Amino acid sequence: MVFSNKANRARRGVLRVALLSIALMGAATAGNALASNVDQRGIASYYADYFEGRTTASGEVFKQKALTAAHRTLPFGTVVTVTRRDSGDQVEVVINDRGPFVDGRVIDLSKQAARELGMLHRGTVPVDLIVQR
Repeated sequence: MVFSNKANRARRGVLRVALLSIALMGAATAGNALASNVDQRGIASYYADYFEGRTTASGEVFKQKALTAAHRTLPFGTVVTVTRRDSGDQVEVVINDRGPFVDGRVIDLSKQAARELGMLHRGTVPVDLIVQR
């Protein structure tokens, strides 16, 4: 089948518009992914009452009523916003211990922090971590 020059130009124009649309949609999707400020994603758990009054890895005494947490690598004193992914509930905690030592878990919370996330009866929840300072 032979097309005239005018028809070829029209087809190329349609193709250019389609390619530009695809490129713009990809850029918007990539932009949304880049705009995400989540530093880590995983499962949160919380400390058993057994640890109340024990010394944490930072040397502080562990208190269930404090807004603290354990993380494997973040420096002690780091402030982290923990967001429960299934409800959007948030809590700010200070890292003062090491852990959790269970695969798939990214943070162990004090009981007060877990209470603020509404996870006491469930035990573990999916979370996003955002390092504040």
